[in-house]
Amino acid sequence: MEMIKLTPFIADYIWGGSRLIDEYGIETDKSPAAEAWVLSCHKAGPAVVTEGEYKGKTLQEIYENDKSICGTNGQKFEFFPILIKLIDAKNNLSIQVHPDDEYAMRVEGEYGKTEAWYILDCDDDAELILGFNRDVTVEEFKEAAQSEKMLDIVNKVKVKKGDLFFIEAGTMHAICKGIMLAEVQQNSNTTYRIYDYGRLGADGKPRPLHVDKAADVTKLCPPEIPDAASRKIEKFQFAERTELTSCDLFKMFNLKVDGKFDGVADETSFVSLLCLEGNAKVICGEKTLDFKKGESIFIPANAGDFSVDGKAEILETRV
Repeated sequence: MEMIKLTPFIADYIWGGSRLIDEYGIETDKSPAAEAWVLSCHKAGPAVVTEGEYKGKTLQEIYENDKSICGTNGQKFEFFPILIKLIDAKNNLSIQVHPDDEYAMRVEGEYGKTEAWYILDCDDDAELILGFNRDVTVEEFKEAAQSEKMLDIVNKVKVKKGDLFFIEAGTMHAICKGIMLAEVQQNSNTTYRIYDYGRLGADGKPRPLHVDKAADVTKLCPPEIPDAASRKIEKFQFAERTELTSCDLFKMFNLKVDGKFDGVADETSFVSLLCLEGNAKVICGEKTLDFKKGESIFIPANAGDFSVDGKAEILETRV
């Protein structure tokens, strides 16, 4: 199978803004444009092939026809393994948590959700919520979720461009206003909303909370914050590739190219390329694709050598 360019699904959650449209070139009639699911096989929002032999097909349809596109590392997964998003948080997201695989499969019928956030841009005073600022009890957790008391026990973390946060299933979290990020996550849409600032949804009613389920799965303690100083960096003649995070679910790299970079999609994994800045051409086999900010290219496993030619910053993801 040849490499393909994907059109994302757009989610219009109430907390989103317009930066995906204005700065990343995402085309949509939805407003706000909160999330662009740039690599997605999820039934709630599949990505669609933009051009070529598979134009108009969803990535899920292609995967169902040939699961080898994920590579040997993908064989351990029951479903397509990951989902990648661009997220524009104009306002605060709800405080929430995701279950692990065992709980999610038993209760929801899909994977749990471990995820990682790569901060692309943010306001000077931007922050995230990750876990608690101290150990809490289940009773205290449930009581706090009913009022603004929740904001007294959450752990707030200042963020800056280039930060990476690995968020294991069970970690309470929230993206707060003024943050643009790329998210790599398990292929799941199961979210338990804990606290939502008393907001009303598009229907004029409070959005539902899932406090009892959240209490079943939330780690009631402070989080572990990753150390950016430990990142591995590979230097090439015209490129620099930084490992952002690596786990048994996915691997994320920041790839900066100013000239030509040669890579390979071997038998172990597909390669997802998401352009964060700049312009380039991606060449694989006999196919060449123009590649600009906001665009997503999927190179199937075993496609072989590929190259990126231009000046661009890219999020590279493998399983």
